Amino acid sequence: MKSLVSRLALAVGVAVAVPTLLAQAADSQQIERGAYLARAADCMACHTAPGGAPYAGGLPIVSPFGTIYGTNITSDKEHGIGLYSDDEFFAALTEGKRRDGANLYPAMPYTSYHLMSRADSDAIHAYLQTVEPINRAVPVTSLSFPFNVRLGLTGWNLLYAKDVQLAPADGKSDAWIRGQYMVDVLGHCGECHTPRNVTEAMRQDKRLTGSLLNGYQAPSLLANDLAARGWTHQDLSTFLKHGMSAQGTMFNEMFPVFHNSTVGLNDQDLAAMATFLLGDPPPQPRPLVEVSMDKLNASAQRGRQHYLNLCAGCHADNGQGKQHVAVAMQGNTTLRLEDPRNLVRVIEDGIGEQKFAGFERMQPMPGFADKLNAEQLTDLLNYLQQAWGGQPGALSTSLVQQLQAKVTTEHKAH
Repeated sequence: MKSLVSRLALAVGVAVAVPTLLAQAADSQQIERGAYLARAADCMACHTAPGGAPYAGGLPIVSPFGTIYGTNITSDKEHGIGLYSDDEFFAALTEGKRRDGANLYPAMPYTSYHLMSRADSDAIHAYLQTVEPINRAVPVTSLSFPFNVRLGLTGWNLLYAKDVQLAPADGKSDAWIRGQYMVDVLGHCGECHTPRNVTEAMRQDKRLTGSLLNGYQAPSLLANDLAARGWTHQDLSTFLKHGMSAQGTMFNEMFPVFHNSTVGLNDQDLAAMATFLLGDPPPQPRPLVEVSMDKLNASAQRGRQHYLNLCAGCHADNGQGKQHVAVAMQGNTTLRLEDPRNLVRVIEDGIGEQKFAGFERMQPMPGFADKLNAEQLTDLLNYLQQAWGGQPGALSTSLVQQLQAKVTTEHKAH
């Protein structure tokens, strides 16, 4: 009898243990998936201050209406999201609603996340609940009146909160469909690469055509515009994965996107993003023909000497760059942009040291604002854009001075 009771007890114990183990495995899989989705959604970039704990908030996000601070989304129950239910977290992601019912500012990209699936939201929430709780309040967001009245966002939300909609997928490949979700929803790329109206809502008629962000141009991501700058499917996938390709390296606002997000995505998703952006099938990339000195205008010919004096030591006399030191100038996407804004800012401000996948580091690029007057800068810009950027036009000194003035104003604003 005792043996029979023991066997029954063992059987009952096994029956109870199996579902428990299965549930634990399911939870573990959901958390692992949530960690990946949080990376795809680039949560780290806006919710982690420089030198701060992951997801503990405090990053200042400058807007035309004032500074907004990324919130603490660790599992802390006082200052983080430790008390949020799955329903409340889903409402925050997709509706811009805090747990107390107050409106979130649309610096939180709920305007893109509103298309996120409930399963993906629950997985991200499950993962964030495992993040170490950091009991720290973030600085208080300070906006000018009337933008500091959160209730006023109710009307804004009625007009714009759900403007982002997925394009029809009829006849598209599975990779294109997955890529659209990765780009338009999780990656919320349109939030930076789409111009905004006077109320800071994205202009959906200009979606992904490019915009200004903290004084830099977030360039157009439309397929034909990408192809005009020489992008191929392979180059774009490589760029997202490694932060660099034949077209150059990620810098400014895109470097955190690479560092916190795209570097950790699987090859299939990165290829899907490239498929969506370039199309199914992609347009042919525009070939770039190097222009000889005798074909350059007078300004560009003068700019050649400035290049040799300041740039060739790292980028090489022929513009081919040096591995682990500096990118190539030939076909560089910054040079191929018609608007020279980014090129001006890089030359004047430089680029700090950045670590890319597979490399210890890339050498920082110094700024040359104190080395070039307006005429010399104009000559250098003309040389770079005409010789290696495929730009046929010629910049004038007055235009460059106007651009410099705008850059100075933007520096003070940010």
